[in-house]
Amino acid sequence: MKNIVIKSENMDKYVIGLDYGTLSARAVLVSVKSGEVLAESVYPYPNGMYPVGVSSDGNSGNLHTLPGSEKKLPADFALQEIDDYVEAMYDTIHKVVQLSGCKAEDVIGIGIDATSSTFLPLSENGEPLCKSERFRTNPHAWLKLWKHHGAQKEADDITDLAVKRNEKFLMRCGGRVNAEWMLPKLLEILRKAPDVYEMTDNFMEVSDFLVYLLTGEVTRCMCHAGYKLLWNEEDGYPSEDFLKELHPGFSNLKAKLKGREVQVGECAGFLTKAAAGKLGLKAGTAVAASMIDAHVAVLSAGIDGPKKALMILGTSCCMLLCSEKLSYIPGISGCVKNAVLPGLYAYEAGQSAVGDLFDWFVKTNVPGSYEKEAADLGISVHTLLCEKAGRLAVGESGLIALDWWNGNRSCLADAKLSGMILGLTLRTRPEEIYRALLEAAAFGMRAIFEEFESSGIIPKELYACGGIVSKNPFMMQIYADVLGKTIFTGSTNQGSAFGASVYAAVAAGSDAGGYSSVAEGARAMGNMGEKKYEPIPQNVEAYHKLYREYKLLHDYFGAGGNEVMHRLK
Repeated sequence: MKNIVIKSENMDKYVIGLDYGTLSARAVLVSVKSGEVLAESVYPYPNGMYPVGVSSDGNSGNLHTLPGSEKKLPADFALQEIDDYVEAMYDTIHKVVQLSGCKAEDVIGIGIDATSSTFLPLSENGEPLCKSERFRTNPHAWLKLWKHHGAQKEADDITDLAVKRNEKFLMRCGGRVNAEWMLPKLLEILRKAPDVYEMTDNFMEVSDFLVYLLTGEVTRCMCHAGYKLLWNEEDGYPSEDFLKELHPGFSNLKAKLKGREVQVGECAGFLTKAAAGKLGLKAGTAVAASMIDAHVAVLSAGIDGPKKALMILGTSCCMLLCSEKLSYIPGISGCVKNAVLPGLYAYEAGQSAVGDLFDWFVKTNVPGSYEKEAADLGISVHTLLCEKAGRLAVGESGLIALDWWNGNRSCLADAKLSGMILGLTLRTRPEEIYRALLEAAAFGMRAIFEEFESSGIIPKELYACGGIVSKNPFMMQIYADVLGKTIFTGSTNQGSAFGASVYAAVAAGSDAGGYSSVAEGARAMGNMGEKKYEPIPQNVEAYHKLYREYKLLHDYFGAGGNEVMHRLK
């Protein structure tokens, strides 16, 4: 477990941001006045993920069944232990308070974000159903991770019916419902585990559940609801008639979505005495409305207005762009007003596999000689491959890849698509394949930007944060060259946790030493622009030619030219 402390002479009021990723959580303690990160702590989830687990040391596991069950889980499931999330919250927050040496009464707020559509069913007394003896081995009672793709059929059915009925919400979600979202996953539970659905009193995003544990308040942040439950402030949730037509038992869904509706930057409640004791903080400390992990990162970049796009590059990729304009953009992950910055529409798009894709290759396709070479040099295999790949000219390997190893999030919104590499020969080397995968991720992002620009939503500045930014400068240069844009990056390694801390300062309010608005907090605490990647002209020209080939394959295999990927799956 990683703990970092940075001493500062500028001691004032502090906030804590807690970010839940796919395989670990991390907390930061931040100065409200300067935006300086004073301490951070990282907690890998001990149980990883089911059915294919990744242990805390980064090695692949073989967890094909749930504990206590002999039934093999489908490959498109992605489940986790709720206890890992709870333990991570108490461990990391307690550690950053200890490491910083600050006084408990000087911590004025806590903000929590998590991967969205990572949710769990709760019983009437607020307990996770998966903790009960009856449902312990039922996978549909467990915490379903964002990358759970078992609900593709349900996503297709929701889309088809919405098209048939000309539902307004389709415009705001890019014209297609994604299998990652909460609504299709709920329909999946109703169809495949009706007893779980019937016994569930409340389906909660995991970040809302953690806020509940800290405050005793049942709240539902409308940021999550807008992107993953097709809610919007004008029309609310999909109508009861629509849900009933999907499934007769689905008409009561709203009764199972309990919680006071809260908006971004709003105070969801205050630390209870019991929770404060576990964290080493003061009872009554403000806790912000929970947020989506990618969305909170916007504030870490100091973005306080429209036309500035942010790429959050990690296990997967999200791109956020705020605008005054409402426009239809095919295949996006949603467009919700007031979901990031009050008064603006926040557009979300992204890719289902980025860092995951590179890790897959390193763990399963690199020969032992490369591992030995990296160990002898004292560097990671990723670094070795980047060094070797960096000696290649653009297009030299004759390879091109499609980046759909975990399906496509934007703008095809199809979890049934799969990856592809074209141009392999007996002379192909690992570094050439690795570079082709890096380029594929950048090409996928360019395809997203082209959809935005064709709809009149054009970013003037591009920012990036996330693990890839700090770990892989070679990849960042590829992004700049493929996109043909200058990319500004920040100094903090924990962009989402930092952004959550800014929302915490807003939830605490100016009277407590925080800020009175989200934009004010972003301007005061956000930190971006220390380093930038400029596109290299000759690479931009070469990648433009290579991208044309990518787009031909993208449209052929992903847009109806040949559905071989669907048939094989």
